[in-house]
Amino acid sequence: MLSSFMYGQSTITGKVVDDANNTLANATVKLKGSNNSVTTTEDGSFTITSKEKEGSVLISFIGFETKEVSFKGSQNVGTVFLTSTSNAIEEVVVVGKGVVDLVKDRKTPVAVSTIKAAEIQAKIGSTDITQALVNTPSVYVAGQAGGFGDSRITVRGFQQDNTAFLLNGQPINGMEDGKMYWSNWSGMADIANAIQIQRGLGSSKLAISSVGGTVNFVTKATAKKEGGQVMATLANDDYLKTTAIYNTGKNAKGWGASFMFSQWSGDGYVEGTKGEGQTYFISVGFEPNEKHNFNFLVTGAPQYHDQNFTKPISDYLGFGRKYNNNYGYLNGEYLSERRNFYHKPVANFNWDWKINEKMNLSTVLYASWGRGGGTGNYGRGKKSFTGFNPYTNQNQSTYINFDQIFANNSNDNNGIGSNETSDPNRNNNYLIRASMNNHAWYGMVSNLNTKLNENLSLNVGLDLRTYHGDHYRQVSNFLGLNGWYETRPLRDNNHVIPNPNTLPIGTNTVTQYMPSEPWKAFFNTIDDNQKIDYDYSETISYGGLFGQLEYQKENVTAFFQGAISNQSHQRFDYYDYQEAYQDSEKVNNIGFNVKGGGSYNFAEKHTVYGNAGFYSRQPYHDNIYLNFTNAINPLTSNEDILGLEAGYTFKSKIFTTSLNLYRTTWENRVITTSAPVTSNTTIGGVNIAAGDIVYTSNLGAKQEHMGVELDFIFKPIDQLEIKGFGSYGDWKYKGNVVTRRYAEDLTFLDENLKDVDGSKVGDAAQTTWGLGAKYEIIKNFSIDMDWRNYDRLYANTVTKNNIELPNYDLVDAGISYKMLVGKDKKNSVNFRVNMNNIFDEVYLSEISATTSTGNVDGLFPTNGTDKEYKGINVKNNAYFGWGRTWNVSISYKF
Repeated sequence: MLSSFMYGQSTITGKVVDDANNTLANATVKLKGSNNSVTTTEDGSFTITSKEKEGSVLISFIGFETKEVSFKGSQNVGTVFLTSTSNAIEEVVVVGKGVVDLVKDRKTPVAVSTIKAAEIQAKIGSTDITQALVNTPSVYVAGQAGGFGDSRITVRGFQQDNTAFLLNGQPINGMEDGKMYWSNWSGMADIANAIQIQRGLGSSKLAISSVGGTVNFVTKATAKKEGGQVMATLANDDYLKTTAIYNTGKNAKGWGASFMFSQWSGDGYVEGTKGEGQTYFISVGFEPNEKHNFNFLVTGAPQYHDQNFTKPISDYLGFGRKYNNNYGYLNGEYLSERRNFYHKPVANFNWDWKINEKMNLSTVLYASWGRGGGTGNYGRGKKSFTGFNPYTNQNQSTYINFDQIFANNSNDNNGIGSNETSDPNRNNNYLIRASMNNHAWYGMVSNLNTKLNENLSLNVGLDLRTYHGDHYRQVSNFLGLNGWYETRPLRDNNHVIPNPNTLPIGTNTVTQYMPSEPWKAFFNTIDDNQKIDYDYSETISYGGLFGQLEYQKENVTAFFQGAISNQSHQRFDYYDYQEAYQDSEKVNNIGFNVKGGGSYNFAEKHTVYGNAGFYSRQPYHDNIYLNFTNAINPLTSNEDILGLEAGYTFKSKIFTTSLNLYRTTWENRVITTSAPVTSNTTIGGVNIAAGDIVYTSNLGAKQEHMGVELDFIFKPIDQLEIKGFGSYGDWKYKGNVVTRRYAEDLTFLDENLKDVDGSKVGDAAQTTWGLGAKYEIIKNFSIDMDWRNYDRLYANTVTKNNIELPNYDLVDAGISYKMLVGKDKKNSVNFRVNMNNIFDEVYLSEISATTSTGNVDGLFPTNGTDKEYKGINVKNNAYFGWGRTWNVSISYKF
């Protein structure tokens, strides 16, 4: 009887992993047609018995498509891959496995959110890639009203220059100032395989600026399967985008290639923010054997977009939320004074080498070459129309009168404009200049991973980078002039001009101009003797070593990692210095970080963890040299960051959640903000015209950020997925700061010591809540909706009694439908409709520091005499957020 019973049973075994080959613990394995089920173990394996000699098992896990696997008798069905429901891309060759610092590579948990390709492509539409991160705790995105690609992202209250951004393991924050310009990455939505944001300490092994967190962009590599996709997107304000993708697939010799090209254009949500650009992506892969995997890719996103800057709230209330006064018409043709144009190709070469069963080496070589800049006004002869503001009941300057400017320039006696006091026409001369920012950047990151024993693994590697940047101004449009003349005293090695009459005078007359177009800017540069206002360069070199030890045994994990780096800087000023003094002193700074933590998993579904880290981060290049001269800034020193965090995670087959607590203190930091002045004014004896940008730099600030974060996914049935998040932060400044202000041409204006102790950190909502749901009505037809609330949002300035903006809610919704077509239904036509801010919420997304005579702190508080909007003085410079927008896309995948 026992033999007969054993012969009649089937034992089915296997292992469950996700589409990135990560094991899935607690996945459900159920015999089809019965209630018999088991869950996978920590390593993803399972064993289940059946009375039947053949049949099938259903394998499911929250966030993944259920898969049916058949069996005959006792059988090991091998590794079963589950496909994420938010990622419908084809299988790709994963490259840079040891360099791309994803959380999956560390057993110890961190605060993390991952957005897959399908969700990115579905929800981005015509917005920046930053919009993909809005439904995550402690993340705030603003700046969209500035124009295409001008959005900003803050993480746990820290701005972009203090959050690390990586592309396939390659650091992409600007080496001069750490900033991100999303217009340079407008094609990221097309090429991203996944985005992973690690809040706080994160899992990055590099000595990088991950104070707020680390954002990893993992691009598509060379696809293994032949196929492709064509797609078109329509959106509000005449936005149109077309995309084509083709993959050759991997041939018998291990070669394969993938290609993508897209074209977009639009008028912009705000007036005068037109834009146009392209994205290209070429990837070639070669896998000669199981030990080696090579991939080379190059991508770029040449673009231009016209810009809007913050302006007084009263302007928007009088002329509408879409008002922008940075443009006008010349002979009936649209013309913007403020245009950003750039082309930044990025190339990287990845090599993954499986040395043996215990040792792997991953290396990425990368390079980028940026060309382009931004335009603006130059000269005193700017003329604008006068318009009546119905809100203030006053006349004011509005759109630019380019016809009058052209007429004034054309009437100049000799046609050579200038700012010289001796020139009688100087108050009538005006042109559009372009501030250029060209660079060449080369680097390498390499990581060796070895398994020392069953429980202990080691990572060691190096990070090398060198960067050279050129900054100067050139003429973009003479507007009727024949040339431009200017003089300046040339500095010596004292870096100051005590008496300009005793120093040599540099003179310059330019007659060449260069159109502000990304492709022309990439292949052409102006002659050295045709540069105006300033001309300087810098070279920054970086070398770092990093390492990590990780221990795992049963339910306990622990890690320790550290990095040390040297960063060197040198500045070269060709315009304002005598030739013998053009090279600055070279500055070297040592920085380091150490991080460690551990976790404990109990009762299978529960995990608690704690991490700690300390950073000694070198100052950015722009803070090392004083007042944009070759003089060394004596107030700069390494910035000290201490991070502490703890958390709890729970995972089951229908519900996962994580709770994170953090405290980050940051000393010796430098904060820089900018805003246009609202009226003609004088600062530090320098005349500043209305509309000119003033930069405010705060040095020596100390910040303390504490908070709690919660997020969850609940999938009670296969057709319904509910997501939610919440975060509460308490972010404050401590002590005093030294505040310096600069004009747009980098002229030093003034310096003050300011008490900011206890003031609120601005530019990001300190309280956020969100809830989203996706429901599949029928097979391949689904709807989704996301709600977010932002509260305790303060102005972007460092000051006591910081202004608090009104809280607001946003609701976005979408519909998706996939129609299977072609032979064997392997191809598909996909439809997607998005509507963002569906209730057309009117809200202030940010307030920037405004500069006006008699207002040292740079903000206008409520005073009971000026007009107010929701309790805020309408003189403050601000952006209103976008109203209701929409986009529709259709694609064919084959």
